[in-house]
Amino acid sequence: MPRPPVPLPDGQPVELPGRGTTWVLDTGGAPGQPVVLLLHGWMATGALNWFASIGPLAKRYRVLTIDHRGHGRGVRTEQRFRLADCADDAVAVLDVLGIDRAIVVGYSMGGPIAQLVWHRHPERVAGLVFCATTARFRDTPLEHVAFAGLAGASRALRLAPDRWRQTAFARAFVGRYDDTELGRWASSEVQRHDRRLVLEAGHAIGRYSAVDWIKGVDVPTSMVLTRRDRLVPPERQTKLARAIPGTTVHAIDGDHVVCASAPRVFVPALLAAVGDVTARAEA
Repeated sequence: MPRPPVPLPDGQPVELPGRGTTWVLDTGGAPGQPVVLLLHGWMATGALNWFASIGPLAKRYRVLTIDHRGHGRGVRTEQRFRLADCADDAVAVLDVLGIDRAIVVGYSMGGPIAQLVWHRHPERVAGLVFCATTARFRDTPLEHVAFAGLAGASRALRLAPDRWRQTAFARAFVGRYDDTELGRWASSEVQRHDRRLVLEAGHAIGRYSAVDWIKGVDVPTSMVLTRRDRLVPPERQTKLARAIPGTTVHAIDGDHVVCASAPRVFVPALLAAVGDVTARAEA
């Protein structure tokens, strides 16, 4: 199998009682060390989204990543994909590992999941960091059409033969990676996805909105804002930051995949955002 471009902690399957089995990377750490829980974006895995960030973060924190439902080696289920279930899965991982609270970091789709972790389990969240994300993804007519199309595609995949699912998925998603070390490894990560659940996840993102309650977030919060982002426009990211009192913004010149394509730009901003939240949480 292709290898990641940097060394990563060994992953392990973690059984979540009554929920299924997910995949966790855990750097370990000293007792009392702050815990950072990294939640990846749509179509990624924990390793793929955060491979460049885990090592630098691990110098100060215990770092965890998980694969969300249907992504990578995340929970498999016949139920429909729900972002709320992903949030509950994340807290179940903390339960299994005996962790009371964590700084929860969400990238793109991981942003709504992080928001829901706070909304459903506020006692488990020491702070929040949002990256390239928002509180609502669907506003324009074109976005309504695009997300509705994902719903139709997921319904079609429920009825299609598995061989057809694999072929269609490979053409639409896997083929976009180039023939480099990083591209081959990224492709191998994406090929682990459950095709139906991933498409349902895209539809769930389009339906998500936290605008009615996001102003109630009462833990230290920071945002890494991607200025050249075409998938989550900077103005929507700014709107989320302004909705939560006291949110600090760390803006960078990067697009939606800057976490993997330009880690020298992304990682310092992430470290600053997490450090800011940690300092305020400890104070």
